[in-house]
Amino acid sequence: MLKKKTIKDVELTNKRVIMRVDFNVPLDENLHITDDLRIRAAVQTIEYILSKNASLILMSHLGRPKGKPNEKYSLKPVYEYLVANLNRPVKMAPDCIGAEVESMAKALKPGEVLLLENLRFHEQEEKNDEAFAQKLASLAEVYVNDAFGAAHRAHASTEAITRFIPVKVAGFLMKKEIDYLENIIEAPERPFLAILGGAKVSDKITVIERLLDRVDRLLIGGGMAFTFLKAMGKEIGASKMEADKVDEATRIMALAVEKGREFLLPVDVIAASEFSETAEHREVSADEIPEGWMGLDIGKDTVEVFRRKILESKTVLWNGPMGVFEMAAFAGGTRAVAEAISESGCTSIIGGGDSAAAVYQMGLQDKFSHISTGGGASLELLEGKKLPGVECLDDI
Repeated sequence: MLKKKTIKDVELTNKRVIMRVDFNVPLDENLHITDDLRIRAAVQTIEYILSKNASLILMSHLGRPKGKPNEKYSLKPVYEYLVANLNRPVKMAPDCIGAEVESMAKALKPGEVLLLENLRFHEQEEKNDEAFAQKLASLAEVYVNDAFGAAHRAHASTEAITRFIPVKVAGFLMKKEIDYLENIIEAPERPFLAILGGAKVSDKITVIERLLDRVDRLLIGGGMAFTFLKAMGKEIGASKMEADKVDEATRIMALAVEKGREFLLPVDVIAASEFSETAEHREVSADEIPEGWMGLDIGKDTVEVFRRKILESKTVLWNGPMGVFEMAAFAGGTRAVAEAISESGCTSIIGGGDSAAAVYQMGLQDKFSHISTGGGASLELLEGKKLPGVECLDDI
């Protein structure tokens, strides 16, 4: 559980609060927000701070502007969203540091909100630069980090800033994310099942090793499954795999046997002649993928096995899709897993990233106990790593 102070542990009345949020939202070509999940996730903390008669400065990154101002990555669409939805006075600063920003911050009245411009318009942000962080810290008296999606990065607004501000605490979203993810690892109701997918084994090796100490069963799907299938000597055609990780895959499967964990791989796949929505495709055994063809989803027999294991479980952790869910022809496996979890009545946690995107795309988001807002941060937490943006907060 989070052993750091939260906003409920400190005095906020008449204080100026600077809060790191994760408003890195997707925008369309007209710079309109296409998914407001990350903004909505921070609203509880925002409303609580303002209800304490504090003034609030919000700061975030958006996209990858490479350390220079770029209108395409401006937070103006977020500002317009906040004006329309917060029912509070909201202002937008022309930058995140500088004389004009300082005067706007000082002029804030209790209950008012100031949104700073994109932190990554300055290269010092990602370099965790102390001078830059000190300028951000000078804007307020209390620092709140509610940006779980950025907590695994030691950046100026998440780590260095805490060296220059007397009070630094977690927001409600940060607390919820860490409590859910740590609780599922340390005290799951059993049987405890983990489902891992996505493209690469290399992204998940440490997670798999840690989970093998804790889960009862591990199901593997997505592109990463083919490295394991190759390690077993299966014919995987032109399916994407990591040749330099075959030995690691062999070691992990041996480790699962040694620890007495059920380790399940696809028994059949949807194979396609090329990586395309319109490619010729058919269901084949996982060890009989035709030469030149590639597996892009799990097959119906695998779905049936995975579904049965999910319905037998009391706790399910899911990170990574079962196939190329962005293409309708190869979304069936991911949808089936999502539906089985939603029907199971278990405690269910999605570790952010593509699996979270898939669940929202399918409209099943309300059927899960918790959907993380941070794919990278949740993976690092599951690996047992310390998150720089959390470690630097005040201890309870």
